[in-house]
Formats: sequence, C-alpha cells, structure tokens
Amino acid sequence: MTISTFIADEMTRGSWIRKMFEEGIRMKRELGADNVFDFSLGNPDVAPPDEFQRVLSEEAAKTGAGLHGYMPNAGYDECRRVVAGTYAAETGLQFTPNDIIMSCGAGGGMNVVMKTLLDAGDEVVLLTPYFVEYGFYVTNHGGKPVFVPTDDRFLPDVDRIEAAITPKTKAIIINSPNNPTGVVYPAESLKSLGEMLARAGAKHNRVIYLLSDEPYRALLFDGIVFPSPLTAYEHTIVVTSSSKDLSLAGERIGHIAISPLTPHKADITAAATFCTRTLGFLNANALMQRVVSRLQGVKVSMEPYQRRRDLICNGLAPLGFSFVKPRGAFYLFPKSPLEDDVEFAALMRKYHVIVVPGVGFRGPGHFRISYAVPDSTIKRSLEHFGEAARELRMI
Repeated sequence: MTISTFIADEMTRGSWIRKMFEEGIRMKRELGADNVFDFSLGNPDVAPPDEFQRVLSEEAAKTGAGLHGYMPNAGYDECRRVVAGTYAAETGLQFTPNDIIMSCGAGGGMNVVMKTLLDAGDEVVLLTPYFVEYGFYVTNHGGKPVFVPTDDRFLPDVDRIEAAITPKTKAIIINSPNNPTGVVYPAESLKSLGEMLARAGAKHNRVIYLLSDEPYRALLFDGIVFPSPLTAYEHTIVVTSSSKDLSLAGERIGHIAISPLTPHKADITAAATFCTRTLGFLNANALMQRVVSRLQGVKVSMEPYQRRRDLICNGLAPLGFSFVKPRGAFYLFPKSPLEDDVEFAALMRKYHVIVVPGVGFRGPGHFRISYAVPDSTIKRSLEHFGEAARELRMI
C-alpha cells in the first residue's frame, strides 16, 4: 500500500462533519445555495470584534528587524506574561509566563500535549459524545482512546469514569462548553471529577492528567460564568484557542496553560516546548501572538449566538424534537426521531437540511446542529423540519 496502513484505517473512521459539509456543497451546486439549509460545520460566522481589526492593523503596520522572525519555541515572553496574568486573575492561582506555551490553535496544542505525555499504549479517557478528532490526536502519539458515555444530561458520569480507569490511564479530555452538545460542566461536576481523579491516581500510583479543551469557554449564555477545572484539580492542563471567542478559526492561534499546582509543571513545560519544535509547529504565528496579547478579555458578541439558539430551540420543540438546551458554544444535539440517526440525517437531506448524525460523535440516536449560521437559515429551515416531523408523525 502506498500510504500508511494505520492512516488508511483511520481515514475510514473520518469525520462525519466533513462528510456532511461536502454533501452540503454538492447539494448547493445542484439546488442553489438559498435552497439548502446546512447545519454541518461549526465555523464561527460572527465577525471578529472591532478591536481586533484595529489592533491587527496597528501590529501589521509595524516595521523593523525580527518582527516576523523566529522566537522562543514557547512563544513571545510578553505574550505569555499577559496570558498568565489573565489566568491568575480568573483563578487566583500563581500563573507565570513559564506555565504558558503559545500554540497553533487548540488542535495543535492538544497534539503537543499528547506527544508530551503519552508512552505507547497509555490510555486516554474520552467522554462521549465527543469531538471526533480527539481520538485521532490520541492515536497520533501511540495512545489508546477509552470511551466513556456521559449521563442523560451529557455531564460526566464519575462512577463510569472511575470504573474505566486502569493502571495505563494517563489522562482524560473534557470539553466545556461542549461540542457537540452545548452543555457547560457545572463547578460541582468538576469538583467530583477532580476528587475521583486524585483518588484513582493514588490507587494506581501515577498522576492522571485532566486535559481541558476550552475553545468555547467565552461563548456562554444566560449570564452564566465559566467554571474552570483549574480550581477543581491540581493536575489540569488547559488547551484553548481564539478560534471562537474572537472568530479567528483560520488564524490558528491558541495556547497551552499548565496548572502551577502540578508538581511536574517544569518538566511538562520543557517537554511541550520541545514537542512544539519537533512536531514541526516551531512556534505559534508571530503576528497573531502580538495581536491576541492585546485582546485579553475581548470577545465576539454573544447576542447573535444566543438569539440563534433560542430560534432553533423554540422552533424545534413544538415539532416534537427532544434535546438538552445548550448553555454555551453554538451546537444543539437533539434526539433522533428515528433509531438510526444516519437514516434520519438522510431523511433530512430529502428536505434540503444538512445535519450530522450522532454516530459521528459516538452519540448514536442523536444528531448535531451547528447554529453558526444566519438567522434566516434557521427561520426558513423550520418549515422543512416541520415537513420531516409530519412525515414521521411527530406532530
């Protein structure tokens, strides 16, 4: 075989999100873009804040030697200092620049962390339904994903997680606000999870790391405040990006934050900095580092996303669709009215609506809607959802 047999096998389990996105492109060509309602891809469509445009222009206009050259692999010292100060203010923990590594988005950051922590055969717990790329990030670096279902509200089931932990468990990945469910993990859930991980680590005489993927942490509804796992468990590593809070998904800028409480933080930071270089990232984008360091605390308006959440929830509920109402991000994960969610997604395509079957997130019996789309797309799609509901005798 020309390509790696491992990669060939991984490709067969490739993303349903991309499959549905590509199907949406095909249907738009055939039917016209205005006649297809594509909820497949979580691509933020709210414009970056005005402050971003101003700061970007100012930084791009600067001239001089070294502005666009190599830097320390962990990133600019000043940028890391500013990010560390933000975490210190939010959590009360004594973060320093040495606890921060700038990364090429959250995806790049998560691969750096996996490379840093995993020996061949180490296990990483993934809570389902989950963002499908996590499994690939783990296997990229010799690890073994262990899938554990969440409860009926899509919250961590601590008893199930504890039962899945073995002497080979190295980490657990959590994602709050969550893709695909929009659920935000409350502080009490994180506290219970942290207590269990400490107990399990003592039992197996090893540290079990809590890896918190937080690209949606600023996208919260109904006035809720983000509960940080950094305050719930000492062995926490945060990976995040500016893809969603500043609508900069294409700029690939993020960071890794290692809890100052974990005893091995110096080793982790040194290793992650080394892995940033040897994985080929070298360093995060120079211009974007300077920009985001000046935009701490700035984010896109949440009003459009919350309005769209309410539009889709208030539109689907009377049609008989059942779901957990999202508290953050821009996803809804309703139950499929058909037992086979792939069959339901195919039915919706008959009505020109593109949704992603839940099986693609190891959440069979559900489907995902990304409402990072114009209001008009949601409003016009409801008639088509209604036609499907009538065909299925839901109303």
